[in-house]
Formats: sequence, structure tokens, C-alpha cells
Amino acid sequence: MTGYASTQVLLASASAPSPSAPMRLGFEIRSVNSRFLDLGFRMPDELRMHEAALRELISAQLKRGKVEVRAHLEADQHAGLTKPDAAMLDQLSQLQAQVQTVLPQARGLSVADILKLSVQPQANPQDLGAPLMQLAQDALASLLQSRSREGQRLAQHLLEQVGQLQALVAKALPLVPILVAQQRQRFLDRWQEALGLGQESANADMAQDRALSEATAFAIRIDVAEELTRLGAHLEEITQCLNRPPAKEGVGKRLDFLIQELHREANTLGSK
Repeated sequence: MTGYASTQVLLASASAPSPSAPMRLGFEIRSVNSRFLDLGFRMPDELRMHEAALRELISAQLKRGKVEVRAHLEADQHAGLTKPDAAMLDQLSQLQAQVQTVLPQARGLSVADILKLSVQPQANPQDLGAPLMQLAQDALASLLQSRSREGQRLAQHLLEQVGQLQALVAKALPLVPILVAQQRQRFLDRWQEALGLGQESANADMAQDRALSEATAFAIRIDVAEELTRLGAHLEEITQCLNRPPAKEGVGKRLDFLIQELHREANTLGSK
């Protein structure tokens, strides 16, 4: 199933350069179809220590899909400009002088560079664990709802297709006696033709052999009731799977097996 969800929260950090420079913590999760669960994480180093906890949280809820998780931490763009204090400016000046001593051709810091560095988030990774996990839980819940809505639409479409197949099976069942009668008449016609070859014993033996051959072929050709019965049973099982309350492990593998069986019975029925 496919889906996407994102959440974010504004954090005021006392460890930032200024209490008026809040940070924005964001979390995104998206998934596409896959037979197995494949988790991928993209997050800054400040959040990397929480990857194991996030993996455990997501694995407990999702069993299949290629899932991409992205977390980001950045200064709030709507918080306004933060005035750098004297200590910050002095530190930047010293660092610039050290760099230019080794690299004389290096350009000096611009006003934009200074403002950007002065609001750079400096959060304690330990303090970000609780809000990050809360964001992950909210985003995961939204993703599951999105996947559930898509699943309901797909289930409705499959039920419509199953209904059409069940109607075809219902139409085919009354045709079986007609087919039997047609094949019986053909058999009798060929039997009479064989008897008309002559009255000699050799011809009689030939007629008997031909009759047995025709009877065997007749039995094989008309034996479709079993395939129709199994076809109907598989369609009924698919209907029940789609109408059951959503299971934690999903029904994908069960549906895969049943659809393979549908193909098997339909091919056998068509060939007969």
C-alpha cells in the first residue's frame, strides 16, 4: 500500500544561541508497495541515535512496503531575526582570523553568514527523543489511515471483479448438463458410425476399441463440475477475506495464493 504523512513541532530550546530562536522538528514517512518491509532513514546526526527506537516503532505497525523515513531539525524561518550577542560575534571573528591565517584567499564572513550561524540550532540529542517519538507516532497513525483508505478502495474494486466472476460461474453451472448431452450425442453418433463399418468380428472388435476410446475422451472433456466448484469456493474465500476486519498481518499473502488458484482452475476449465 502507498501512503504519505508528515508532522512537525516548534521547540523552544534554552541551549540555542538565544531563547527567542526556536527550532522546528519535522518528521515525514512515505511508503510504496513491496512484498517485504524495507525501511530507509534520512536524518541529521543529532537525531541518528533515535533510529533504533523509530525502527522498532514502525516495524510494530507496518509489515510490508518500502518505507522512507525523513526527520529534520532546523531553525524556525518565521521566528524573525535573532540579534547575535557580543560573545558570538567575537567567537566568529576569532574563527575567521584562524581560517584566513591558514587560507589567506578565503573570503570573510558576510552579514548573511553571521546571521545564519547565529541561529544555527544547537540541541541536546537526548532532549529530542520524546518529541521525535511523538511526531513519529502521529505520522504513523496518519499513514495507516491513508493506507487503510486506499485498501478500502482496492477491496471494493476487487469485490466488484469477484462479483462478475461469480456471475460467470453461476452461468456456467447450468451449461454442464447441456455439454454432457451434446457430448453424449456425439459419442452415440460415432458409435453408430463405428457399428456401420461391418458385421465382421474384426470390424466389431475395432468398433469396440473405438467406443472405449471415445468414452474415455468423453469423460475427460465433460468433467468440469469440479473446477467450477473449486472456482466458486476460491471466489467465496476472497470475498470473506476482503470483508473481514483489517488484520494486523494483512491479507496480501492469502490473496496472492487464492488468485494463483483462480488462474489454475480457470486455465483447466478453459482447456476442457
